[in-house]
Amino acid sequence: MTTVKTPADEAEARAIQDELRSGVVLDEPGPPAGRGLIAGVDVAYDDARDLVAAAAVVLDAATLEVAAESTAVGRVSFPYVPGLLAFRELPTVLAALDALTVVPDLVVCDGYGLAHPRRFGLACHLGVVTGLPSIGVAKNPFTFTHEEPGGLRGDFAPLLASDGTVVGRALRTQDGIKPVYVSVGHRVSLDGACAHALALSPRFRIPETTRHADSLCRRALREAS
Repeated sequence: MTTVKTPADEAEARAIQDELRSGVVLDEPGPPAGRGLIAGVDVAYDDARDLVAAAAVVLDAATLEVAAESTAVGRVSFPYVPGLLAFRELPTVLAALDALTVVPDLVVCDGYGLAHPRRFGLACHLGVVTGLPSIGVAKNPFTFTHEEPGGLRGDFAPLLASDGTVVGRALRTQDGIKPVYVSVGHRVSLDGACAHALALSPRFRIPETTRHADSLCRRALREAS
């Protein structure tokens, strides 16, 4: 089973991020879009019961049919701190991934990779600790700016840090609909990450992997005793 250390405080969490960040691989193209097994992961919280539920749903990239799915429910082990969300979500997400009956070729996170203040969001963290190629496809930008992309599916604009560094892309997955925010996690290029985001979003703004995982983790949380 893949495990991660729960930091004692924010300072230790940042130190762990700094240590693991050197393990991010940025010079691999990643698996081709539209082929293989693609996992989506997502979490849901019940603050009243201090519970977090995670889901991992694997789709056949060619058909977008569900090939495998799993869930895990656990206690929230780290407080909510912007920029340190991985420590709150990752233990339960890893438990859900470990419970899968197949090994995915890529993991899609509902969140960020390099588009993170310390360039080490959930997609990077998950990729480094599992070794799996990973990307982040977020619904909203996180402290970064971008020009408005063109209005057609596939149009994009660079997502920029304050120093002008490109940390991802605002990508239009459907004509005339608000973009999603794609960033590299581990062992995938930015071009490849965007190709996957488009291939996984034939009808809706959000990738099918995330849509399935979101529904499943919410159900797991409702059913948790």
